[in-house]
Amino acid sequence: MSKVLKSVQEWKSALTELQFEVTRKKGTERAFTGEYWDTKTAGVYACICCGKELFDSKVKYDSGTGWPSFYEPLEDDSIATQEDRSLFTRRTEVLCANCDAHLGHVFPDGPAPTGQRYCLNSASLDLVPRQDEEE
Repeated sequence: MSKVLKSVQEWKSALTELQFEVTRKKGTERAFTGEYWDTKTAGVYACICCGKELFDSKVKYDSGTGWPSFYEPLEDDSIATQEDRSLFTRRTEVLCANCDAHLGHVFPDGPAPTGQRYCLNSASLDLVPRQDEEE
């Protein structure tokens, strides 16, 4: 699959103001305000920008942070990471591997089996519910 490339104007036309701020300008929504931080709906979380499937609801957990948190991506190649030195700290940024949308950050304080906490913005995600099961 080739990278999704769009101009700033194309992204602005396709996304809400918050979605654009988070995914294209590396913003962050306020804790406990996003649509998915406490959602229990079964399904797959896809990138709001390009539709790439990123995380399964089966690996979502309540981290207590106020953002949707997952302990592993759907596929290793569905996301990319890079060092983020903003805000006077060193963190690992999580990006959609398909369109480079900023999703959030990953931290090494998650649950077993991976020990990872992918702490993401609801504004960067689109939950595609599974009709055949409930969590």
